[in-house]
Amino acid sequence: MTTNVDIVRAHYAASAQGNIDEMMAQVSPQVRWTEMAGFPCAGTWVGPREVVDNVFAVLGRDWIGYRFELQNLIDGGDQIVGVGTYHGTHRATGKEMQARVAHVWKLQDGKIVAFEQFTDTLLVRQAMG
Repeated sequence: MTTNVDIVRAHYAASAQGNIDEMMAQVSPQVRWTEMAGFPCAGTWVGPREVVDNVFAVLGRDWIGYRFELQNLIDGGDQIVGVGTYHGTHRATGKEMQARVAHVWKLQDGKIVAFEQFTDTLLVRQAMG
């Protein structure tokens, strides 16, 4: 049986491979995906298409080697927390960035129904400026 933590772990593995289809495989059609205020993709995006268009496409366009390095997964049952570090080089400035981050995932019936990001947006903005 696939657990919620397995679903989130599979999302991160697909992300590391750049496989958007696999990343979104267990995402609910009604997902509410929130990127922190001050982050380049800030906002709450509803549905997989909005997430891909307003988060992953933007990060891929504006950053070189943008990635999330997972250090720890905390299994809270229907809520999972991923802790790690963002890395990347801003395409326009050439500045590198590393910022600690926590992702809070909510799952229901084997689907990701909500995501919220918490990160040091100042470090990201400094690389962009």
